[in-house]
Amino acid sequence: MTEATFQTWEAAGKKRNGQRLKRLLDIVLALVLLVPVIPALLVLYVVVLVKDGRPFIYRSRRNTTFTQEFDLMKIRTMRTVPAHENVGITGGHKKGRITKLGRYLRNHRLDELPQLWNVLKGEMSFVGPRPPEPRYVAACPEIYQQVLLDRPGITGLASIIFHSHEEKMLAECNSQEESEDVYVRRCIPRKAHLDMIYHRNKSPMLDLYVLYLTAAKLLPLPGRRAARIRGQ
Repeated sequence: MTEATFQTWEAAGKKRNGQRLKRLLDIVLALVLLVPVIPALLVLYVVVLVKDGRPFIYRSRRNTTFTQEFDLMKIRTMRTVPAHENVGITGGHKKGRITKLGRYLRNHRLDELPQLWNVLKGEMSFVGPRPPEPRYVAACPEIYQQVLLDRPGITGLASIIFHSHEEKMLAECNSQEESEDVYVRRCIPRKAHLDMIYHRNKSPMLDLYVLYLTAAKLLPLPGRRAARIRGQ
C-alpha cells in the first residue's frame, strides 16, 4: 500500500467517523429537546387553530442531497392560497399573507420546531446549510452540488450571518419575478459562500458554536459576537 493510498483511506475513515458523531449528536439533542418541545407544540396547535385555523403544519418540498428530496415541516404562518399561487421564495409581495401570530412565530423561530422530526428521520441536521427548494437546485446546480455535500440544517453560518440581510432585500421586492431574481442572483451565491466556509471547517465544536449564536438571537447570552448577532 502506498503512502498516498493510506492517507486517502485515513481521510475517508475520519470523514465517516465525523459523520457518525454528528448524526449521534443530532439524535441525542433532538430526543432531549422533545421533552419541552412536545408540550409547546400542543399549546401552539391550539393557539394556531383558534387564531388562524387549519392546517397547523405546512409541508415544503426541499432537497436533502443534490438528488434526494423530502418534506420539510413547519408550523403554518401564512394565510392559505391555491398551490399555484404559493410558489417560490417569500418576498415583499407575500408579506400581506403572513398572519399576526405567524409573524411572532417566525421572529422567534417557533415555526421551525416541527423540524425536530426531520432531524430524527435523518433528513436534516441541527447545523448545516438551509435545505433549498428543488426549483433553486435546478436553477443553480453547480452551487448546490457543493453545498449539499453536507446534510441541511435547522441553522447554520448563513442563517446566522446573512438571514437578516436576506430578509431586508426580499422585503423590498414587489413581485414574484423580482423576488426570484434577487434570491437567485444575490442571495444564493452569498449563502453558498458561507455554507462552504462551514463545510471546510466543520467540527463538533463549530456546530456547538453555531447553536450558541443561534440561541443568542433570542436570549441575552454573553459574548460580543452574540450581542452583535442580537443587534442585527
